[in-house]
Amino acid sequence: MVTRRSVLAGLCSCCMPGVVARAAAQEAFSTEEIAAGIHVRRGVDEDVTSHNDDAIANIGFIVGRKAVAVTESGGSLRDGERLRADIRRVTALPIRYVVMSHVHPDHIFGAGAFLADQPAFVAHSELPRALAQRGEYYRKRLEDVLGAGNAGPVVQPTLLVERGAQIDLGDRVLELTAHAKAHSECDLTMLDRQTQTLFPADLLFVQRVPSLDGSLKGWLQELPRLRALRAARAVPGHGPASVNFDAAADRLQEYLRSLLLGTRQAIAQGVEIDAAVKTVAQSQRPRWTLFDDYHGHNVTQAFKELEWE
Repeated sequence: MVTRRSVLAGLCSCCMPGVVARAAAQEAFSTEEIAAGIHVRRGVDEDVTSHNDDAIANIGFIVGRKAVAVTESGGSLRDGERLRADIRRVTALPIRYVVMSHVHPDHIFGAGAFLADQPAFVAHSELPRALAQRGEYYRKRLEDVLGAGNAGPVVQPTLLVERGAQIDLGDRVLELTAHAKAHSECDLTMLDRQTQTLFPADLLFVQRVPSLDGSLKGWLQELPRLRALRAARAVPGHGPASVNFDAAADRLQEYLRSLLLGTRQAIAQGVEIDAAVKTVAQSQRPRWTLFDDYHGHNVTQAFKELEWE
């Protein structure tokens, strides 16, 4: 999500340090093969700035016998272009699918780098509605930070998933699941059965504090569904390139439950929302990076969801 701090950072987007940092980032771009044919670039644990090109989410690709699927396209046109170049370093197979896991800018604005490949842009059936409401706003705010033309276009999905679907890369089937409102209103996850690798996108945050933009109760309900898959490994939306899902989900669930219980208690005690932001779940601060940047927003979202339950 584009934050106030990110917009302020955009004021220096033409400065020389930003240019140097972008050049260094391009040279340093690399993916890690976390399982056979699965390549992941870890995003940086930062807000979007003119220096990092919104390369803050974990992105990557999966190589099958006949085709490639992009698991996440990146947070800007530059981020997507670097990913595409890395794919071409690994394989010449056609890029047939680009997964757009949800509406947030750090996960979708690299999609423009793949338009010439004419892939299917795969998404939750609710993503078009979310893009209609927020896509252009996000693009403009991202350009405020990165500079005109650097955000990338708002790419519309062409293959929508209402509940579940499969895509075949050639002897490699990926199972897609459209989730109920949770982290966002349009979360799409993916499982590679060949390696039992789960791509929960932002339904799983590791180290970086979660951001709530959908339903707190819904998010807590979706985590057990993902646990039931018993994946061998998971690629979180933010955090290390590969983690044990259960261990990572335990910590995430602890944060979300603390947020839920603390917000309910504040509401029951008649605490106003502005005061709740300063008190709810503060014990979680030492466990998460960027806590002060996002936790207040999470409390506000939780308060709005729970005050009339």
